[in-house]
Amino acid sequence: ILGFSTLLGRLSMMAFILNALTCALGLLYFIRRGKQCLDFTVTVHFFHLLGCWIYNSHFPSTLTWWLVHIVCTALMAAIGEYLCMRIELREIPLNSAPKSNV
Repeated sequence: ILGFSTLLGRLSMMAFILNALTCALGLLYFIRRGKQCLDFTVTVHFFHLLGCWIYNSHFPSTLTWWLVHIVCTALMAAIGEYLCMRIELREIPLNSAPKSNV
């Protein structure tokens, strides 16, 4: 189904890319560590590969499938790491006690 020649193929590839972007947000909320984003991204895509292999009863062999998933893995890892690093590098507030007007 994946391919540039048909509308369904282009829509499928866009769905994979949008899924990578939403999963990057998931890395921000569930992982919260920039160093662990690549590990979790590769793990998720590895389990997806296993699921596709089991579902289709053969190993994915088309070039477009591999290219789309490599691009999605890179996008998810890079954007997730960028978002997590922004959270990690925030300043820690030192005045957390409430101020009183006396």
